Amino acid sequence: METIGFIGTGHLGYPIAANLLKAGYGVKIYNRTREKALPLEQLGAVLVNSPEETAVKGGIVLSLVADDKAVEAIATAALLEALGQGGIHVSMSTISPDTSRALAAQHLQQGVQYVTAPVFARPEAAEAKVGNAVISGNTAAKERIKPLLQAGFAKHVFDLGEDAGSANVLKLIGNFMIAGAIELMAESFALAEKNKVDPRVAYEMLTTILFPGPIFSNYGAMILDRQFTGNPSFSAALGLKDMDLVLQTARRSYTPMPLANLVQSRLTTLLAKDIKDADWIALASGALEDAGL
Repeated sequence: METIGFIGTGHLGYPIAANLLKAGYGVKIYNRTREKALPLEQLGAVLVNSPEETAVKGGIVLSLVADDKAVEAIATAALLEALGQGGIHVSMSTISPDTSRALAAQHLQQGVQYVTAPVFARPEAAEAKVGNAVISGNTAAKERIKPLLQAGFAKHVFDLGEDAGSANVLKLIGNFMIAGAIELMAESFALAEKNKVDPRVAYEMLTTILFPGPIFSNYGAMILDRQFTGNPSFSAALGLKDMDLVLQTARRSYTPMPLANLVQSRLTTLLAKDIKDADWIALASGALEDAGL
């Protein structure tokens, strides 16, 4: 099987890279903190010292990093030259649609295709390959990368056409809806508890009858158990970054999003308290604290 490049083995990138190795792909890995990627060597990964060293001429490089600046920092002339004509850079990061569109144009000037493929999955779902991908970009390039996404994390792949920014728009919408669901559940469980209704019974009924599905069942259980800190697989800081991008995209398209403003405020307040190791599920603490719980 072919050798691919992989940039960024954080909480989410690590299980995806591991799955690709287990599937038989050769994987050249660059991670800013090299030590975090060392265990992947035991699975056969080759660790390199720069983003461009992950590339094979005409090959594929996948990247999964924190934000727009991090993607722009790795998408250098050196990386594009190393990929060369026919190469593909798959950006799996949650970034601004405008940034993706600019990067797609920059890549194309060097004969490299840029495909947007943000990840819908927490690390445990990615490891189990039951996550989902949304993709946009060049049609032929998308067909070429689909097997990698399926081998790495994706149970389903949703194609949004050729505009590189479209997949980022949908990813931001998805993260906004999750944040909104967290706020909805926190307020609802607070109302139950304040009125002497067992919130766990309410949770069981609501997630069985009205809102079945992993978002409500998984995040709802975390709210009930107050699993707000520890070793976050998706930090409150990254959650705030995403809500900032949601509202930035909304402003540019004149789309009022009052709930997005609320969850952005919840996350800002949480981070202002300097709570260490806060997962973004901790935005639920705002509604609970407001209710005196």
